[in-house]
Amino acid sequence: MIKPYRIKSINQFHEFRNLPKPKHPLVSVVRVEDIKHCEEPVTLVLDYYSISLKRNFSGKFKYGQQQYDFDEGVMFFIAPGQVFRIEHHPDETRTQTGWMLLIHPDFFWNTPLAKTIHQYEYFDYSVNEALFLSGKEEATIIGILQNIQEEYHSNIDNFSQQIIISQIETLLNYSQRFYHRQFITRKITNHQVLDRLENFLTNYFNSGNLINNGLPTVQFIAQSLNLSPSYLSGLLKMLTGQSTQQHIHEKLIEKAKEKLSTTDLTVSEIAFELGFEHPQSFSKLFKAKTNLSPLEFRQSFN
Repeated sequence: MIKPYRIKSINQFHEFRNLPKPKHPLVSVVRVEDIKHCEEPVTLVLDYYSISLKRNFSGKFKYGQQQYDFDEGVMFFIAPGQVFRIEHHPDETRTQTGWMLLIHPDFFWNTPLAKTIHQYEYFDYSVNEALFLSGKEEATIIGILQNIQEEYHSNIDNFSQQIIISQIETLLNYSQRFYHRQFITRKITNHQVLDRLENFLTNYFNSGNLINNGLPTVQFIAQSLNLSPSYLSGLLKMLTGQSTQQHIHEKLIEKAKEKLSTTDLTVSEIAFELGFEHPQSFSKLFKAKTNLSPLEFRQSFN
C-alpha cells in the first residue's frame, strides 16, 4: 500500500501544485484551471478542509468507498486527516474547470464555526455521493467563492476574518440545502440505497446473525452500506419519513409476525431467535409497534 503524501499547510499545497504563494496563509480560493496536476497516481491526506467544485475531470477520484465522476458540476468535501486518491487520464478534448476552497482549521480558531463545521454531514469520510449541482446552484456557489477570494485579496483588517467566515457559513448552508434537494431529485441512486438496505436487512434476519449478534446497530448497517450513519438517516428520513432504527424495527416486527403466524414456537423461543435476551423486551417492543401482544397477534389467526 502506497503511503499517502501529507500536505500540512495551504502554502505547501500551492507549492505542490506550482501555484503562486497564497495571499492568506489559512484560506485560499484556487481555480482548477491553474493547477498543475501530477501524471502519476497520487494518494493524499490534507491537514485542512478542502471544498471543490469541478467539471470535466479526466481520471478517477476515490474518497472513502466512493469513486466520483465529474462530467457534471460536482462538489465534494474533504475534512482534515482524510485520505483520497487521484488518477489523472489526460483528455485533450476536455478542459478541466472548477474551483477549490482551502481552509486551515486554525482560521476558525475562537469562532463558533470551529465547533459547528463538524455538524455538516457531507464532510463525513464515508459519504457515498458527491453533490451534483444544477447550473443555477453552481452559479450561487461560484459567486460565494469569488466573494471570499475578493475579500482576502483586499487589505486585511479587523473585519476580514469574520466576513470570510460568514461567507463560508453561507456556502456550507447552501450546500446543505442542495444535498437535501438531491435526496429528492436523484431518485435512482436513492432507491438503489433503499434496495441495498432492504437486501441487507433481509439477509441479516434470515441468517443466524440475530441469535449470535442481536439486532444490527445503525452504525453497523451504515458501514456495511459504505455510508455514514448521519447520511443514511438523512436519506431515509427524506424518502420514507423513518429513521434507520425504525426501519430495523419494522423488519424485526415483520419477521416476528411471520414466526407467530406460521410456526408453533413459543413467544420466548421467537424472542431468542430474534436476538432478544429477555422475552419481556421483545413483547414490549412488539406491542408498542402493533398495539397487540405477541400472543394476541397469534390468536387473531385462530
